[in-house]
Amino acid sequence: MLKGIPPLLTPDLLHALASMGHGDAIAIVDANFPSASVGSRVITVAGAGAHEVLAAVLDVFPLDTSGAAPAWTMEVIGEPEAIPEPVADFAAVLADHDLADVEIGHLERHAFYERAREAYAVVRTGELRPYGNILLVKGTVNRLGGR
Repeated sequence: MLKGIPPLLTPDLLHALASMGHGDAIAIVDANFPSASVGSRVITVAGAGAHEVLAAVLDVFPLDTSGAAPAWTMEVIGEPEAIPEPVADFAAVLADHDLADVEIGHLERHAFYERAREAYAVVRTGELRPYGNILLVKGTVNRLGGR
């Protein structure tokens, strides 16, 4: 254990987050997501929901707010305007991290799979609710301890 590091951030997940560079993406996905067939680097955090893992990740991970949306979720099939409960939870977590103004983009299911396939890592959570998937794009740290 380390002081000041959320316990959901496993050694493998911390290594992945630290190894990523500016512009790299990470996918935090639900238990039903085809992680093994989509991701070349799969990290499992089975004991937590996707929003809980997102909160832990955002404690240490800078989002790329310099361009297009730094966060992307999967659209509900047949209802692209719907906001499923996990996505509402993601927005609340972003707000809790002073990121309420961050744009969350939405991708059709297969487009989300493609973006996840290109991600640095896929983090499989214990989230059982459908559409509990979010992609994050890494930004830069501009000052010591800063976002």
